[in-house]
Amino acid sequence: MRTLLHPASKAPALTDLALLVSRVALGVVLLAHGWQKLNDYTVSGTAASFDQMGVPAPTAAATFATAVEIVGGAALILGLLTPVLALLNTINLLGALVLVHAGNGVFVENGGYELVLALAAGLVVIAMLGAGKFSLDGLIGRRYSFASPTDRAAHERAGAVTA
Repeated sequence: MRTLLHPASKAPALTDLALLVSRVALGVVLLAHGWQKLNDYTVSGTAASFDQMGVPAPTAAATFATAVEIVGGAALILGLLTPVLALLNTINLLGALVLVHAGNGVFVENGGYELVLALAAGLVVIAMLGAGKFSLDGLIGRRYSFASPTDRAAHERAGAVTA
């Protein structure tokens, strides 16, 4: 029953695989939306739309949203600085939810919050769990140990495996 309810408990690589799939999917959506703001709408056009929607400081908000979606989307795909960029995109989406979408109900067809809520929920998971092994963050973490020699010696004395 434990395996059925917690499949990754017997195969930890499943957690890393789930994080990879989630990161890439979320990253593609964010990158596409950021690119759309930059290339199709332009930042000034996005700022004008934000102004009509009542978003405060629309030019700053449009610049932030565009940058964090493009940079964050690409970084999520690669798994680079994942918790930080997932958190920044979560903040961006929470702003969109509160300032624009909350009053329109759930469904996106009515301008609702379902997409921003789903994206934010996925990003919170990524921000809390990190990128997983199949990422640049994982590669950097394996290549460089940030523990001090004293910490490493204490772990070795306690019987912990160090890599």
